[in-house]
Amino acid sequence: MLFALNLGIIGLKGESAVERLQKVMAQAGIGSRRACEELIKNNRVLVNGKPAVLGQRVDPEKDEILVDGRPLGAREPKRYIILHKPRGYVTTSRDQFGRPSVLDLVSVQERVYPVGRLDYDSEGLVLLTNDGELAFRVMHPKFQLPKTYRVQVRGQVTPQAIDRLARGIVLEDGPTAPAEVELLQASGDSSVLKITIREGRNRQVRRMCAAVGHEVLRLVREAMGPLTLGGLAAGEYRALRPQEIQQLLRAVGL
Repeated sequence: MLFALNLGIIGLKGESAVERLQKVMAQAGIGSRRACEELIKNNRVLVNGKPAVLGQRVDPEKDEILVDGRPLGAREPKRYIILHKPRGYVTTSRDQFGRPSVLDLVSVQERVYPVGRLDYDSEGLVLLTNDGELAFRVMHPKFQLPKTYRVQVRGQVTPQAIDRLARGIVLEDGPTAPAEVELLQASGDSSVLKITIREGRNRQVRRMCAAVGHEVLRLVREAMGPLTLGGLAAGEYRALRPQEIQQLLRAVGL
């Protein structure tokens, strides 16, 4: 799909608007800043006929920017969608193993993308949008947006293990920040925890639980900041209501 060029929205008429390339790409709805950085690193972006460099500053009014050979154009209308991800889907637009993506579950005119990770075996709330600045803030730990998970683990979780999870766990990529942890249920050979974190590392909740000796049997993300699954069934999605959009923007300082 070719984007129609409309550069006046990026800067004031007659003024130059020099920005970092990944920010300009995100504003044009290509993806989150992190996703745009990956496109640049993988040599899929050209600026004035030359491979782009991460951190490069561009003037969209003067520079020719191509992404996968297509011109970068105007920002699309912003879309905000909440999806209940079923197990067995990836939260990427492309998968090297050909597994189904959450994008296969939605049908909208604009090119939206999932914000943050929720691994293949996990379920629950996924935010999809083409708002690059919002996506950046939702994912960045600096903005402290809480993500809440309902986690079923193998075995009986002790108060000591809950305390360790709450205070922070040392993982191979460094210590985790303090978390909110509540034991919801303990029966038979499994326990159910409610865990709220403000980071977004790869498979973080699973690794935290493994570090205190408990294998995760099921993981469902129930909330992201002010957003909750509500009555959405697995595989269903809907547009965010205006009030929800405003609440989410405020939650990340926009």
